[in-house]
Amino acid sequence: MGAAAADVDWRLVATLRARASDLLSQATAGERLDKENEEQLGRSIVLDLIEAAMAEDANTGRPVWSPARQRATANAVFDSLFRLGRLQPLVDDDRVENIIITGYDHVVLDLVDGSRTDGPPVADSDEELLTFLQFLASRSEVNARPFSEAAPSLHLRLDGGARLAALAWVTPRPSVVIRRHRLIQVTLDDLVARGLMSDVARSFLAAAVRARKAIVVAGDQGAGKTTLMRALCAEIPYDEILVTIETEYELQLHLLPEQHRMVHPIEARPGSGERGPDGRAAGEYSLFDGLYDSFRLDASRQIIGEVRGKEIWPMIQAMESSSGSMCTTHATSAAGALEKLASCAQKEAPGIEDRVIGRKLASTIDLVVYIDLRDVVDADGTRRRQRRITEIDAVSRGERDTGYALTHVFRNVERGGVACPHTLPDDLRELEDFGFDLAGYLASRRRAS
Repeated sequence: MGAAAADVDWRLVATLRARASDLLSQATAGERLDKENEEQLGRSIVLDLIEAAMAEDANTGRPVWSPARQRATANAVFDSLFRLGRLQPLVDDDRVENIIITGYDHVVLDLVDGSRTDGPPVADSDEELLTFLQFLASRSEVNARPFSEAAPSLHLRLDGGARLAALAWVTPRPSVVIRRHRLIQVTLDDLVARGLMSDVARSFLAAAVRARKAIVVAGDQGAGKTTLMRALCAEIPYDEILVTIETEYELQLHLLPEQHRMVHPIEARPGSGERGPDGRAAGEYSLFDGLYDSFRLDASRQIIGEVRGKEIWPMIQAMESSSGSMCTTHATSAAGALEKLASCAQKEAPGIEDRVIGRKLASTIDLVVYIDLRDVVDADGTRRRQRRITEIDAVSRGERDTGYALTHVFRNVERGGVACPHTLPDDLRELEDFGFDLAGYLASRRRAS
């Protein structure tokens, strides 16, 4: 339903969107409509406003609106009211993976082929962009997010599974990144076909999931951690009951009923307004709350989304409470992932010794999978992004100060290559009972030696 930019007066769209929002609020006061009926009512309000704007222009001697302009303006107002306004055509473009904004007129697009190109302006000013972001943040009655000088960061799940992160007032101009997850229904076989890993590594990871190993997926921003998590989860038996606990819905496992029979998706909520005696904002629902409540949901696995800081202890508790848990985290290596998780745990519980935290991680995490993301230049000079699993490490208790030790089960042996068989701990040979191609692993290791 994207609008043709040439036929749209975006200042008028902003004005009509504000009017439509007010009229919609008045029309639904005290009444909750489902999404379909709310959008139907909104569309009717938008069309009435377009008719009024056309009549006003006709009365003041302005040019008559063409049918194309009527349709484009109506679509633009509707998109601004219920979707993403001027951002919607970019989100709808199947070629676009990430939208990166540092000011309304400075837009860069990461494309699915790994290339990068400039995008069109997404507002007429930084102020207009901020106003729209604040509208987006407040639009959800169920999980509204604050975004203001007092709360200058915004993390928001968008319809369709995209994720928006924004900063303002602490940056010279608004900074926004929209991540689009193009691969929602994905398997490990799909990722083998895309060159992310070898077939032997696929069999190892699939067997590890079936054997209920606790797995951490690590990598840089945009490396494909969430996509790999979805593919790993696709190996979970259909009848298992799952709980996903995330700050914003990203895994989207509950949208794949043909793959997962029962999923309880839980999303944290920051709350708003004044804080109570317990220091919590009104309406706040934390990851700890979600984890606590999940114990009553009869789930066989609790899956924490991304661990950036405070999520670390819910992750540890989930992995202690149910085997087969998984999470993602930002890191530049498998070892770096454990160091990052240990730092997060120390920050959130400063009274605990580092070695104790290390032993805690070693007792709860079985494997760390690292995805390498790098820019490569093809022979024709085209720059693209390349993703490869370059490490799969087993975690065990260690005698060093860290309290843990890593064994490279798979690691890459050449720059830009996928991880190859390296050292297999004896206790992981049991994965052969769950489909691991042990013979292929050993044969590949012999060929490499």
